[in-house]
Formats: sequence, structure tokens, C-alpha cells
Amino acid sequence: MAESRFQANALPLLIGSLPGDNHEAAIELVFDYTPQIPLWPQLPANPRERMVPQFATGMPGLVFRGDTPFVNTAQLDFDAQLLLFYEDYVAAVEDRLDFDQSRFAFTEEVGKGFYLFLQRVETLIPAPIALKGQVTGPLTFCTGVSDGERRAIFYNTQLRDAAVKLLAVKAGWQTRRLMSFGLPVIVFLDEPALAGYGSSEQIGISRDEVDACLEEVIAAVHAEGGLAGVHVCANTDWSLVLESSVDIVNFDAYGYFDRFILYAESLKRFLRSGRFLAWGIVPTQRAEDIDRESVDSLTRIWQAQAAQVLSLGIERRALLSQSLITPSCGAGSLSLAHASRVLELTREVSEKIRADEGLAAK
Repeated sequence: MAESRFQANALPLLIGSLPGDNHEAAIELVFDYTPQIPLWPQLPANPRERMVPQFATGMPGLVFRGDTPFVNTAQLDFDAQLLLFYEDYVAAVEDRLDFDQSRFAFTEEVGKGFYLFLQRVETLIPAPIALKGQVTGPLTFCTGVSDGERRAIFYNTQLRDAAVKLLAVKAGWQTRRLMSFGLPVIVFLDEPALAGYGSSEQIGISRDEVDACLEEVIAAVHAEGGLAGVHVCANTDWSLVLESSVDIVNFDAYGYFDRFILYAESLKRFLRSGRFLAWGIVPTQRAEDIDRESVDSLTRIWQAQAAQVLSLGIERRALLSQSLITPSCGAGSLSLAHASRVLELTREVSEKIRADEGLAAK
């Protein structure tokens, strides 16, 4: 299993999105700042690489209004499209499908960063210790895609089921492709919509429904031998995430640690099970925070937060081996200068923590 070969050891990790529209330049940034655990970059400057459109291809009834995807169930052949989707899904589950030529693979239009990343990894000496990918989380996808009546497809059980299965197989396919290098693979479910869980914006969405959607995608990553992470860039009901079967929880430690630590019992159980925290300690939301903070200031913030987790009865060595250092969110909406600063801070905060704690350099 990938888990048995992976030690986090406060290494730096990125979230996914970067500014600009040059994939080659973005990949260079990734390998410059996070060579130990690189990821393929998403460039939302290209509208089809934004969070929801990038993973919408293959959904039955899919239509775009400009750059916005929606599902048109009024199409005359919608039922036929839906039937074909489930036939493809069953073939995928039974491993009877040519995945790379299927609806579940990235097209060149939306997956250029992924395919260039694969080419680059083939040439790396020394090899990284792990590889990271990402997929839009099912709650974010299903509340971000509407039907023809402008109602989120989450509220249509048939469309929700198809969407979650689409994401699950896409996550599994991505994991399989990355696992071909013989390295541990991490795939994050990016779930910003979980910040709205329980609010009036998501009225009628139950915990059991959200949990079932997450678990189906997580299971697809696990089935291919990968580690599954969940990234939420604001506050949420953290018990829902910590009590899931996810391997890595990525939270905005810079802005929301005081809310996160309130879930102490769930957090203790999560860490004692050997799973990982990805601390989003480097700010990305406001340019003034990025300009103001330094390696020393962010390291001090992390040390104070880590002390609170240690006070729960977690051993220091265990916490370090189960911690990753990340930005609080993706950098795709930032200027190149601020994004580069975020990546620099992420790497250097990780290096300082590792040096202070006596962890060997990689």
C-alpha cells in the first residue's frame, strides 16, 4: 500500500492552481519549490481548467453556456446518454475499458498540465518521494453544476449519482496513471463548497448525503493504491472530514486554526490512526498577508498551533511525521509575484521546521 511507504515529515506541498496560461512555466515553478512531492498544475486563466469545468467532461447531458457547464436533461437523447454513461461506468469498474480513450480521461483541452507533468516525471533524477494530483470534490461539483432549470444537480439524485461516479472514476484513473511511476500517490478532493455545509445556501443537504459522496470518490483513490486528501480552504464541520476514511486533511491553518482545534476528539482519533494533517499555514487570501508574513513569523504561528495539538496527547515525533506544510489555498487567482512568494514561503517554512526539528533534508 502507498501509505506504508509515505512519511510526510513536514515536507512542502501545493494545492493545485497557479496563475498564468503557460503550463511549462507552471511546471517549472512546481519543481523549483516542491520537488519532493510535485503536482500537476491547474491554470484557471484557461476557463476550461477552472475547478468545475475541468472535470465536467463525460457527464451525460453536458452543455456549456459560455464557459459554464450545466446538464440539459431536456435533450431528446438524454436518456440514451445516461444509459451509455452507466454502461461505461460498469465497464470501468470491471476494468473492461480503455481508460485513456474513455470519457474518464482528461482531454488535451483540459489536461495539458497533467500530460506535461507525466512527461516531466519520467525524466526526473532523483525521483520524488511522492506525486500529487487533484479532483474537484463531489459537493463542490454537484453544487456548482446546474440542470436546465438552474437548480444544482446535487438535488437531483439521478444526476448526483452520475456526477459522483464520474468524479470517482476520474480520480481512480488519475491515481492509476500517477502510480505507474512506482511512487506513493496523493489525490486531493478540492472541496471549497464544504465551507457552506449547513448554511442556508445548502439547505436540505444532509451529512449522510455529503459523507456518501465523499466516500465514493475516496474509495476509488484507495482502490488504485493512492492516498486520498480533502482540501477545504475555509471553515467547515471538521468532524465530517476527520471522521471520514480520508488519509489527509488539508485545512487553512493561517485563518481558521482556532475553529479547527475545536474538534479535538475527532482530531485525536484521526492522528492516532496514523493519518496526515496538511497545514495551510501560508496565506493566500489577501495580498497584504502575503507581503507582511515571513518565514520566521509563519514558523512561530505553526509552532504555537502544533503545541495545541501536542497538548491533546499526540507525540511530537508522530505529529511531525504526519504533517505537511501547504499554502492555505491554491494560488491561481494571485499575481505571479504573489504566487511565487507563496511558493517560496511554503518551501522555506517547511525547511525551517524540518531543520529546527532535526529532520533530515531530502
